[in-house]
Amino acid sequence: MRCFARSGYAETDVQQIADELGVGKGTIYRYFPTKQELFLAAVDHGVNQLKTAVDQAADKATTPLERIENGVRAYLEFFDQNPDLIELLIQERTHFRDRDTPTYFVHREEHLKPWRALLKSLIADGIIRDVPVDRIIDVLSDLLYGTIFTNYFARRRKSLAKQCEDILDIAFHGLLRDNDAK
Repeated sequence: MRCFARSGYAETDVQQIADELGVGKGTIYRYFPTKQELFLAAVDHGVNQLKTAVDQAADKATTPLERIENGVRAYLEFFDQNPDLIELLIQERTHFRDRDTPTYFVHREEHLKPWRALLKSLIADGIIRDVPVDRIIDVLSDLLYGTIFTNYFARRRKSLAKQCEDILDIAFHGLLRDNDAK
């Protein structure tokens, strides 16, 4: 990931990666027959690391809402600590436009199943409004995805704790003073 993020997909030579890893170039080609496969495997690995980080943080929660809070915080922290993955997501879109679905979105769908179940249970328990779960997922996911790119491009240094607090405040409490107001 580091090599591709630093030099870009087109400018990265597999020999650079082999040198950085301390292995022969042939060893890399034994596992990844093409540079494209190696690159996409790096993106895949990064997104799986994201899932692990979010799941581990969410699993520490004692309440369902804390689970969401921990997940949001872990997501933002992960990208803050791993900006190379953001760079690879950008490069994937640039160099592999012909792919039906970028890696991040393939994983997103797979990784959201437990979150859908959590939101359904929160709706059933009357904790959150009866809003279509996919609508909640789409809005929160888009908000978080946009936040990581805004942070990356604008080099925003607002604390992660404050960003998490702001996102959750708007998500959990909305904008209106009176929730029945129209």
